[in-house]
Amino acid sequence: MTAVLDNALARLPVGAPARFRHLLAAEWIKLWSLRSTYWVLGAGALTVIGINVNSAASNADRLAHQQLPSEPPPGVPTRPELLFDPLHTAFVDPAWQLLMVITATVGGIAVFGEYTSGLIRTTFTAVPDRQAVIAAKVTVVSAVMLTLGTLVSGTAFGVTQMLLREYGGLSLGDPGALRAVTAAALLAPLCALVGMAVGAVIRHAAGSIVAVIALLLLVPALFQGERCRWVKEIGNAMPLSAWERLVMNPERARDLGKYPLTITEAWIVYGAWATAAVAIAMLVVRRRDV
Repeated sequence: MTAVLDNALARLPVGAPARFRHLLAAEWIKLWSLRSTYWVLGAGALTVIGINVNSAASNADRLAHQQLPSEPPPGVPTRPELLFDPLHTAFVDPAWQLLMVITATVGGIAVFGEYTSGLIRTTFTAVPDRQAVIAAKVTVVSAVMLTLGTLVSGTAFGVTQMLLREYGGLSLGDPGALRAVTAAALLAPLCALVGMAVGAVIRHAAGSIVAVIALLLLVPALFQGERCRWVKEIGNAMPLSAWERLVMNPERARDLGKYPLTITEAWIVYGAWATAAVAIAMLVVRRRDV
C-alpha cells in the first residue's frame, strides 16, 4: 500500500504536477487493492437485499394463508385482514441501518486508513495539494457508493414487489416509489461522506467507527418524542430521520404527529449533511499536520 500512489503517478514526467485524473486513478487503486473492500461491500449488499426479500416472502406467505370462509361459523368473530405496507417491505429499517454502518465505515477507512498505516505522508509528499487529494477521495468513494446504493435499492425494491405482486405490490410509477428508491440509493454515498469526515477528524480506526455509528444511529434515537419541539427538530435533522421520511409510503403519511419532517426538508437534510461532511474533511486535512 505504501507504493500505491507512486505507482499510479509513475508514468508522469519528472517534476510534472499530478493531474486530477491521476489522483482519481490512485484513489481507485487504494480502494480496491484491499480484498476486504470486496468482501465487506459484497456481503453487505447481499445481506441488506436478503433481509428485505425475507420480509417480503414472509408477508406473502402470511397473506396467502389468511383467506377466510365467506361466512364464518356463528359466534366466531371475523379476523381482521393483515395490514402491511408493500413499500416498507423493501426498506426494512434494520437492513438499511446496516448499510449505513457499512458504507460509513468504508468511507472512514478511505481517510483514517492512510493515517494509521503512514501512507498519508507518502501521499502528501507526492501531492502537496491536500484538498485535491480529498476531492479525489470524495469523488471515487461517492461514485462507488452511489453505484452500490443504486444496485441494492433497485434490487430490493424489484424483488420484494415481485414477490408481493398478487398482494398489492408496487411499481416505480406508484406514488412515493421512485422517491423511496432514489433516497435509499443516495443513503450509501451520504453515509460514506459522513464516515470520511469523522475519519478525518478522529484519525483512529476504532474511535472513528464508534463515533460514526453513534452519530448516524444512536443520536437520532435520543432525540425523539413530541413534548419538546427543539428535541424533535434535532432528531428531524439527522440522516436516518430524513431517510425514514423519504421512503415512507404516502398512504401511511397522513398522521405524522407534531413537528413532522416534510419531504422538502428531508432532501435538504441530505444535501446539508453531504456538503458539511465534504467541507469538514477538506478543512481538517488542510489545517492539521499528518
